[in-house]
Amino acid sequence: MTAATDWRRLDAKIVLVLLILVLAPLIPTAGVMLIAGANPVVVASMSGIWAGAAAVLTGMAALDWWFTTYRISDERVELRKGALSRSHRSLPRDRVRSVDLTADPVHRLLGLSVVKIGTGAQADGELKLDGIARPDAERIRAALLLRESTSDPEAADGALARLRPVWLLYSGVTMSLILAVWGAIASAFGSFSELFVKFGLYRAIGEEFRAVPLWLGIGVPALGAVLIGVLGSFLLSLELWWNFTLTRESSGTLRVRRGLLTKRSISLEEKRLRGVEVSEPLLLRWTRGARTNAVATGLSDTKDGSQPDAKTLLPPAPRAEARRVAAEVLGEDRFPSEGFTGHPVAALRRRITWALLSALPFAAAAITCAVLGWIPAGPAVAVVVLSALIAVAFGVDAYRNLGHRLHGRYLLSRRGTAVRRTVALQRAGIIGWRFEQSVFQRRSGLMDVVATTAAGSGRYAVPDVRTGDGLAFADEAVPELLAPFLEPVPDD
Repeated sequence: MTAATDWRRLDAKIVLVLLILVLAPLIPTAGVMLIAGANPVVVASMSGIWAGAAAVLTGMAALDWWFTTYRISDERVELRKGALSRSHRSLPRDRVRSVDLTADPVHRLLGLSVVKIGTGAQADGELKLDGIARPDAERIRAALLLRESTSDPEAADGALARLRPVWLLYSGVTMSLILAVWGAIASAFGSFSELFVKFGLYRAIGEEFRAVPLWLGIGVPALGAVLIGVLGSFLLSLELWWNFTLTRESSGTLRVRRGLLTKRSISLEEKRLRGVEVSEPLLLRWTRGARTNAVATGLSDTKDGSQPDAKTLLPPAPRAEARRVAAEVLGEDRFPSEGFTGHPVAALRRRITWALLSALPFAAAAITCAVLGWIPAGPAVAVVVLSALIAVAFGVDAYRNLGHRLHGRYLLSRRGTAVRRTVALQRAGIIGWRFEQSVFQRRSGLMDVVATTAAGSGRYAVPDVRTGDGLAFADEAVPELLAPFLEPVPDD
């Protein structure tokens, strides 16, 4: 590398990245048009216009590359860019808290990486250098995080977790991945709808549906959708988490590396860590699986909405492994999973009531169909009873999952049924309390105790505790923060 004060350009191969990305869809698009019966002259004209647009965009990218420079000095990291409208951004070097590296297949083909340098601030706290040669990207990361150059940027003090391939099977019960696969398939059907109509695919499906019994016509597609969703979620999980490693480095940084086609390296300075969360979605919980997430400053749910896995410290894995990693990250012997303080019976009544209200539309629909004569009375009664039983079961499960306790330096809160979340939050990281009561909670003598912090979602609740117990718990968790606002109630 040149002297630290020299301005440098990005790698010129970044211009080819845009060219490849623009031209890549041309071949399948032209192929689909020809298969659909489009005039070859029309296809050739479209291809020519496409290529011309690609040339124009590539020229603009080359101009942008020429006017983009960056500099890493002893005090600041700076980026200048823009041909007509110039911008100059800089970050204090001593405020740098993360250096994340990403390389999609095109970047990897050309030996490039995208370097994201962050300070942990929510606004204007990140610089992105798109188009750094891979060795230079590793050296930049080492220089900014380790505060010195290193001959082996891959070296780390120790691995906290490595992915075992068998863990990828948990993707089959990860509903978010399955929904993502179904969404992609629905989008593909929408994009190629005209082609399917031309070849009579929809008509053939309709004829087959009418030719078979109703249970078969519904059951087989439903089973196929489930199998495709499970297989697709496995492949998506393979791309996301392959070769996953979590390491603790001598710089006081947690580093996550993962990805099959798109390689990602995500860094988190432990000074920013305020706790961890063990998340157990319902299906994953039934198979004794869980995932571990970081609760850290600069990793809010709003900011990371476009990349929900930025805070993941361990992908879906056995529950025991998720808790072990959580304990390792926190520096504890074990992650507390027992000894939680239970909540009043009134909290159970509230959860069963809300669950029954959620089941009411299904029961109402069944009763309406029976009254109109669309279905017999027997199945309608079965739907009503089954909906009520399922609602009660979910309400009881939600109540059983409630719990809170103090454990050393941490406040622990557990809640949820669709997704059970156990959060260990540093008591020193709590900056305030909120006490919330609805009308119905006041009648039951309950309240929500909400710890506010500058990390993660910003608020972590202990719901439906008795009013006096909640105030006492908050006061014990962070002594003297709440004391000036409390008055003892004299005994009668």
